[in-house]
Amino acid sequence: MATSPQTGVEQNIHAVRRFNRFYTRQIGVLREGLLKSPFSLTELRVLYEIAHREQPTATNLCQQLGLDPGYLSRILRSLGKRGLVRKSASHTDGRQSLLGLTTRGRMTFATLDARQSEEVAIMLRQVPASRQARLVGAMRVIETVLGADPEPKTPYILRPHQPGDLGWVVHRHAVLYAQEYGYDEQFEALVAEIVAKFIQHFDPKRERCWIAEKDGEIVGSVFLVKKSKTVAKLRLLLVEPSARGLGIGKRLVDECLRFARQVGYKKMVLWTQSELPAARHIYQEAGFRLVQQKKHRSWGRDDLVAQIWELKL
Repeated sequence: MATSPQTGVEQNIHAVRRFNRFYTRQIGVLREGLLKSPFSLTELRVLYEIAHREQPTATNLCQQLGLDPGYLSRILRSLGKRGLVRKSASHTDGRQSLLGLTTRGRMTFATLDARQSEEVAIMLRQVPASRQARLVGAMRVIETVLGADPEPKTPYILRPHQPGDLGWVVHRHAVLYAQEYGYDEQFEALVAEIVAKFIQHFDPKRERCWIAEKDGEIVGSVFLVKKSKTVAKLRLLLVEPSARGLGIGKRLVDECLRFARQVGYKKMVLWTQSELPAARHIYQEAGFRLVQQKKHRSWGRDDLVAQIWELKL
């Protein structure tokens, strides 16, 4: 017997509700205190949007999240009382306030963001690698069918480091700098030392490594490391010759700046060489300023000029 249209609709409703019950349990939404925190799901989503937007207004958040203005106002008032969210007057519209995270808010969000990534990683580790692509693909289908805004398409992706990546960083720095600038194996030793220290003293709440991939191949990297409680250091920016011109270097630096501001650093510094014009252009565009230069002999070269650049965050 053919199934009636109404029965089909009811079956679909039942299937969607079943999936919703399963997935909310799977990601821990039903637990008291999401991510073992005192925050609700909505509060965490509001913090996420403020952290990833450039001074949004309450109107922006209402439109993005589909929240009632009164409900959002109460959430913002609560987050403000806890010292996490600040408001500042808009210079273009006196009726609007611009929202941002305080230093405490950035630190709190960074901790929760890292905790959520780890929880997702734990969930994914229970799924065989061969089935993870199917899982993620199914999620994309749901987003597409329900009309989610498509992510901007880029010919590359950025991801956190994983086993094997840091060996690639050392190898490609050694090869490319030997080919392009004549640096010897002492430069390779320096890069290996930087990478080893990063892993040995890695602080996931305050440090990051980003790896750029294009067509399944690694094409770039950058590190953000903790120099002090208030100062971050950008290190080992590299883009493969085959991937230059795609904006990868700028994107890697932008990610460093976004993360540094998010976790509350006040300044970022970097050490580079004067003969790297492409990197220097990226740093200048990002707002870094040259504060020191010094001639030195290193890595088989006696004509190098080291530079220190700084940026107040």
